[in-house]
Amino acid sequence: MAAGNWSRVTEFVLMSFSSLPTEIQTLLFLAFLAIYLVTLLGNSLIILVTLADPILQSPMYFFLRNLSFIELGFNLVIVPKMLGTLIAQDTSISFLGCAIQMYFFFFFGVAECFLLATMAYDRYVAICSPLHYPVIMNQGTRAKLAAASWFPGFPVATVQTTWLFSFPFCATNKVNHFFCDSPPVLRLVCADTARFEVYAIVGTILVVMIPCLLILCSYTRIAASILKIPSAKGKHKAFSTCSSHLLVVSLFYVSLSLTYFRPKSNNSPESKKLLSLSYTVVTPLLNPIIYSLRNNEVKNALSRTFHKALALRNFIL
Repeated sequence: MAAGNWSRVTEFVLMSFSSLPTEIQTLLFLAFLAIYLVTLLGNSLIILVTLADPILQSPMYFFLRNLSFIELGFNLVIVPKMLGTLIAQDTSISFLGCAIQMYFFFFFGVAECFLLATMAYDRYVAICSPLHYPVIMNQGTRAKLAAASWFPGFPVATVQTTWLFSFPFCATNKVNHFFCDSPPVLRLVCADTARFEVYAIVGTILVVMIPCLLILCSYTRIAASILKIPSAKGKHKAFSTCSSHLLVVSLFYVSLSLTYFRPKSNNSPESKKLLSLSYTVVTPLLNPIIYSLRNNEVKNALSRTFHKALALRNFIL
């Protein structure tokens, strides 16, 4: 019977925010559309300006460019479908489409965890070994660190997605979320999922905790080095070089922890939807804003790029 039911599940229905009145869903659509467009624009600008501006060629901006690629991926995987469910009530998603969305959600999420740890190590080397920084973080090293950050997403996403979608699904196909996340899809499985749940919990803890511990170690060493600087101006300058990254890390890990590590008794589907918005929609929006507003080099580079584009436009016209 389970196998028969599984064969009939060819698509899922994303419940999204269907419990809300139509007027509220329309307002949410307009708000999320604005956030989506600003996120695409902001992260695309970060990528373009760090590629084009000769001043922004240090390892920090190389990793920032990688982070913007990840944020773009997050948005493109989740937000367009969510907008469709809000405005056109297109709540259906194919079996394969759901699996693909989940795969890339895991892939980009794991990659971001490890990339944030890599960026913390970059700040550690820059502050604690400034004279050796150009030698240690040469082009070969930064490319290897970036590859090491992206790579873990492949095995984690492949194992978790293929294992979950190999289970038989019951007759119901309603996913109580605005995208195909693992917990709401797992609730539709009509089989023993104990081993998978243990793997998922252990895997999530490792994926989150290993980068988190690396970040804590890096910032512990950074704090110790900053405290040794005699002048207040020197301390402020050293701290300012890593404040943007520290803020981005805090936003990402706080939202992730509140979503996946809260007790089940306090974790209703509606509250989880709201918390999921923080790292799938809000964080990708804030990252380029944080790095732009708190970094004079990025602001100056954006200004130079804008003036060059304006001059080129005037020249053509």
